[in-house]
Amino acid sequence: MSVTIRIMDVHAREILDSRGNPTVEAEVTVIAGESAFGGPCINGRNMAEAAGNHKESAGKEACIGPVGAPYPLSGKLYVGRASVPSGASTGRFEAVELRDKESRYQGKGVQKAVKNVNTVLREALLGRNALCQEEIDKILIETDGTENKEKLGANAALSVSMAVARAAAAALHMPLFRYLGGISARRMPVPMMNILNGGKHADNTVDFQEFMIMPVAADSFREGLRICAEVYQKLKQLLVKDGLSTGVGDEGGFAPSLKNPEEVLDYIVKAVLAAGYVPGKDIKIALDVAASELYQEDAGMYYFPGETKALHGSKKEVLASSDTKESCVMRSTDEMIALYEELCQKYPIVSIEDGLHEDDWDGWKKLTERLGDKIQLVGDDLFVTNTGRLSAGIRLHTANAILVKVNQIGTLSEAFAAIEMAHKNGYRAVISHRSGETEDTIIADIAVAVNAGQIKTGAPCRTDRVSKYNQLLRIEEELEGVSRYEDPFPEKAGTV
Repeated sequence: MSVTIRIMDVHAREILDSRGNPTVEAEVTVIAGESAFGGPCINGRNMAEAAGNHKESAGKEACIGPVGAPYPLSGKLYVGRASVPSGASTGRFEAVELRDKESRYQGKGVQKAVKNVNTVLREALLGRNALCQEEIDKILIETDGTENKEKLGANAALSVSMAVARAAAAALHMPLFRYLGGISARRMPVPMMNILNGGKHADNTVDFQEFMIMPVAADSFREGLRICAEVYQKLKQLLVKDGLSTGVGDEGGFAPSLKNPEEVLDYIVKAVLAAGYVPGKDIKIALDVAASELYQEDAGMYYFPGETKALHGSKKEVLASSDTKESCVMRSTDEMIALYEELCQKYPIVSIEDGLHEDDWDGWKKLTERLGDKIQLVGDDLFVTNTGRLSAGIRLHTANAILVKVNQIGTLSEAFAAIEMAHKNGYRAVISHRSGETEDTIIADIAVAVNAGQIKTGAPCRTDRVSKYNQLLRIEEELEGVSRYEDPFPEKAGTV
């Protein structure tokens, strides 16, 4: 039986994210029929297809859902709410986050994006079938009409795209992860838990942006979360003992000033051991270098301000002169790759994200040739959740995993398309938060829906991070007896 769940209203407002900056929150109100079966049409797939049942084409007015007990919809109204995150270290090729650029909030207001939702996007979606997610997202894309959503704002489009999915799931009395992923959604992600922040996410001398731990030997997500939290607390104790700061960065990781990556990794290994776990066996390490933020285009090299400060006692500015390398800590592409090889030999590192500049395709190819069969190489700024850039990376054999941030592309359907392309070509997908987050937990549901196996959502600190972990605990409880939790790369020992 087919069902139509009509969009009755779309409303957005300006709220604050975890950094105190404005972002967009949208609410979509839908009305459902008296009694029907329903399921999502995302990327041309739905629950009925997953169950092997007949379906109508995605994009048609009626979407066929799963066979089962009818949902007593009875003309009720249901509301889906969603809010949009924001990044600090953003890729040059991300979809445009529309900001007001006026005096309010130092130019970071989003009243223009909110107005776009409440007027043009609302008008385009009223009366549409909320079950047809792909069709809804196509309307959002076409209404904007630009390649990077600069006209209406990716933050406007995404808030509506996510809210529509939530409203449809609510109308069907279905968990969001199940609505998005169908009956195959049951793999719990291994957390890439950020326990020490640097780069643009912290005001310290640590140059790499994120140092993360992965509880690969746990039997369940719940146990993995406990293991990470215990290591996090042990790290805090070690920092306190040594008189270092235990203030936290944007993503909840500690943000002490340390002189180089090796010193950070030494502390992490000590914390793992102090918590009673074995580095490389129970816990592996992941890095987010955010190398595009270190790259100096004029010099054609990577500048390490934290290491420079440790050497000279104060921050040195990069000069476009022949003595740049002598006055500052600079590394070439080859030296960056050599650094990663050295770190991987010394520490149980199994994943490196954004190891090189987002446009250094030749360097990425060389990095992949050197380390791609040994560790996971994740493209964030490199791919920006964009199928066009991912396709280029696959063709050039660069990286072997994609970081998925829904606000980089602006709609759920486009994000799911990138995940599908990655999986079809043997690339892993890591679902990720942004440094500026809200209490919205949709990435937890997405991680399970697509069986990603990995999620980045910060430290076990700050409610904007913990909310995602708590949602995953609820999902695992709902999947009791059928959920899977496993090492994403058991073949990789964590040392090169």
